Amino acid sequence: MTLDAADLVAVGAVRRRLRSALGHWGVPELADTAELLSSELVTNALLHTGQGAVFDAVLTADLRLRIEVQDSVTRLPGRRRGADAEYATSGRGLLLVEALADSWGVQLRGDGKVTWFELVTA
Repeated sequence: MTLDAADLVAVGAVRRRLRSALGHWGVPELADTAELLSSELVTNALLHTGQGAVFDAVLTADLRLRIEVQDSVTRLPGRRRGADAEYATSGRGLLLVEALADSWGVQLRGDGKVTWFELVTA
């Protein structure tokens, strides 16, 4: 799914389409966590790059859900640090991804980066 710059309304569409796909793929138990983390990555890409993003979700043969959000900025995302980070009202998205995803990371590409996470079915 391709998202236009600053189109935060599209984040809701990402969540709806993802939940529908997970139900179709037979792994609806991943929906709540996948929606939350996808919302965080998509919102970060739209707010902090000033450009659009591309969202992709794949369920692998070994039942790993891989979510990727690609943008065209090579600056790496950063986590909020310091004593106030835990109580901040924004900037906690990557903390959530780190806490809830089975794995996650960022891959630089010549035209930007891909921020991804994976969830494994039980």
